[in-house]
Formats: sequence, structure tokens, C-alpha cells
Amino acid sequence: MSGISSEASTSAKVRGLFADVIELAQVRFELFTVEAREELSRLTWLAVTSALAVVFVSFGLIFLSIFLTVLLWDTHRLVALGIFTTLFLGGGIVLALLARHKARQGFRMFAASRDELRRDQERLRA
Repeated sequence: MSGISSEASTSAKVRGLFADVIELAQVRFELFTVEAREELSRLTWLAVTSALAVVFVSFGLIFLSIFLTVLLWDTHRLVALGIFTTLFLGGGIVLALLARHKARQGFRMFAASRDELRRDQERLRA
């Protein structure tokens, strides 16, 4: 009689463990989807505001360089054009190098999900 009771107890424990694993996977998946939505929203906002900033700053710099070149047209127009060319090309190169460096820094998306999965893995191994 105790064999059947022990078997039922073991079966109940296995079912409980299986239910816990499924619940843990569901919670982790929900965390992942929440992070994905937040990251998508953040990246969309960042892309739109960055594009608008680039457009406005570009037009501002173009009109400033035209204004100063016209202002100095009679005396130093070549110097003004040379300075603006150097500034724009130099700034573009510096920004390209900064973007390249930032792109090589690594992947940080879904950090909370990865941390939680790593902790779960460590707990299961212990």
C-alpha cells in the first residue's frame, strides 16, 4: 500500500515541478515581450528625434555657412569656404568614428531577460 502512496506522491511532485517550470518560462517570456515593446518604443522615438535633429542642425549649418560666406564675399570668401569645408568634413569624420565605436560596444537589448535566465540556470544547477 505504501508503494502506491509513494508513487502518487512522486507523480504529484513531478507534475508540480513541471507546472513550476512552465510558469517560470511563461513569466520569462512575458518579461521578454515587455522589454521588446519598451525597446522598440525607445528606438522609434530615438530614430525620429535624431532624424529631425540632424535635419534642423544641417539646415542651420548650411545657412550659417552661406550667410558668413556672403558676408565675407568681398574680402575672404575662399578662407570662409575652406574653414566651413574643413569643419563639416572633420565633424562628419569624428561622428562616423564615434558611431563606429558605439556599434562595436556590444549588444545590450533584453539585458533583464538575459540576467533572469542566467540566474534561473544557476539555481537549477545548484
